[in-house]
Amino acid sequence: MKKSVIILIAIVVALGIWLMTSYNGMMSKNEEVSKAWSNVETQYQRRADLIPNLVNTVKGYAEHEKSTLEEVVAARTKATQVTVDAENLTPEKLAEYQKAQGEVGAALGRLLAITEAYPDLKANENFKELQAQLEGTENRISVERNRFNEVAREYNVTVKRFPAVIIAGMFGFEPRPYFESQEGAEKAPEVKF
Repeated sequence: MKKSVIILIAIVVALGIWLMTSYNGMMSKNEEVSKAWSNVETQYQRRADLIPNLVNTVKGYAEHEKSTLEEVVAARTKATQVTVDAENLTPEKLAEYQKAQGEVGAALGRLLAITEAYPDLKANENFKELQAQLEGTENRISVERNRFNEVAREYNVTVKRFPAVIIAGMFGFEPRPYFESQEGAEKAPEVKF
């Protein structure tokens, strides 16, 4: 009788350790996803902070391009109003966030295309610096989105594997959505003057 009790206690302890280890692993990966999401948001915020300076620099050279400038400002405003909490990141919310950020990118593309018509603006040191910062920010956004997708994939694999899927279900660990390319992203934007 004693031997079976010891075996039972050993099984319960082993299950407890496995449960605790699995839970802690999922929690760590969940936090990594949240951190990666924060890094994505930080880069989008950096872009949003650069836009007013870029618009004001262009405004001095291209006053008659007012509609494009207003479009950029409106897209930025809309994008900064769309917020997503890392803990409630659903595919729908991520798609809405991506759409708003995509509109900013498209508006910025049109704004930068306008500069081709203004050689003095292209030579302006402030504009060149802002453009370089914006290009760097776009690269950082891409890097952070890729990191987010990598971390989300690792987390999703963890919570979907058996037997960890049982623990994930018990404690509410849900798979996280990924950033995906936007519809029409394979086509280069058309610029007309």
